[in-house]
Amino acid sequence: MTTYNFCAGPAMLPTEVMLQAQEEFINWHGRGCSIMEMSHRGKDFMAVAAKAEQDLRELMQIPAHYKVLFMHGGGRGQFAAVPLNLMQAGKTADYIVSGAWSKAAAEEALKFGAVKTQQIQHKVDGIRTLTAEKDWLINPNASYVHFCPNETVDGLEFTGVPETEVPLVADLSSTILSRPLDVSHYGVIYAGAQKNIGPSGLTVAIVREDLLPKASSNIPAILDYRLAAENDSMFNTPPTYAWYLAGLVFAWLKRQGGVEAMGKLNQQKADTLYGYIDQSDFYRNDVAPQYRSWMNVPFLLADERLNDLFVSEAENAGLLALKGHRMVGGMRASIYNAMPLAGVQTLVTFMQEFERVHG
Repeated sequence: MTTYNFCAGPAMLPTEVMLQAQEEFINWHGRGCSIMEMSHRGKDFMAVAAKAEQDLRELMQIPAHYKVLFMHGGGRGQFAAVPLNLMQAGKTADYIVSGAWSKAAAEEALKFGAVKTQQIQHKVDGIRTLTAEKDWLINPNASYVHFCPNETVDGLEFTGVPETEVPLVADLSSTILSRPLDVSHYGVIYAGAQKNIGPSGLTVAIVREDLLPKASSNIPAILDYRLAAENDSMFNTPPTYAWYLAGLVFAWLKRQGGVEAMGKLNQQKADTLYGYIDQSDFYRNDVAPQYRSWMNVPFLLADERLNDLFVSEAENAGLLALKGHRMVGGMRASIYNAMPLAGVQTLVTFMQEFERVHG
């Protein structure tokens, strides 16, 4: 039986990548030890790190005047790093709150300065929706405006960006590399690795160079973008094995045809799952269609008393981690890049049978 892992994060990795890592685990390229045992400043790991960065730059077409940083701390570390690096004295920071993670980011930023929040998620006739980007109220004198284009918990996503001269900061943890994106629209992009990049423990930050000097004088070294850039992300020992695995994922993505091909596949996967949910009276999704996430698909059963049985039978069928987040309830299928179309089709087949038996 093939197993498919629908966990929101840490998420499944491509099988091809896992097999390569397994083969290289003890004896990397004939060196007699694992890459995780090598000095981060040695020529072998330096080459691994350089290739990972170059592949990511090619995949995302990152302009030369952006620094690519491989850091610690996950998304929550960046919740602190962003205001510490970008918040200027006497200025506020704008936070667009669309769900659980953007709310958490705003709460963390309040520890470091003045924050103005704007709630854009609301309901219309019981359907969750978002205020369009053109209607966001952005202070033209703000230090930056922070938003989360894909809310992992809420299953809400938007692809547009506001027209503003204020530096835009985007938490792309759960949607990075899922489709093409114009990096030049942003001042900072950051993403925890454990969804579309690699294992937990690594965070990627893409920072426009002109924003580096804005770091405050008392910023902790581990969160200092400028210090990380000046030292090629190696001021301290980085999470080397997670960096190596991320590099394998980047190379795998290139072999799949890059983010353009991945975007087409991800749309097909999302359309397959939402299409079945929408035609069913047994399942439903309560997000407005134009704001439905491609990566995280929450759905509810008509009879909530069947929730535990659904999860149990799904696990017996090799469909893992479908229980919804406690804040939303129901079910959630996270279908990141590593999830093949066959996994989504298998899930739909299971849902059809569960509905036939219990509906």
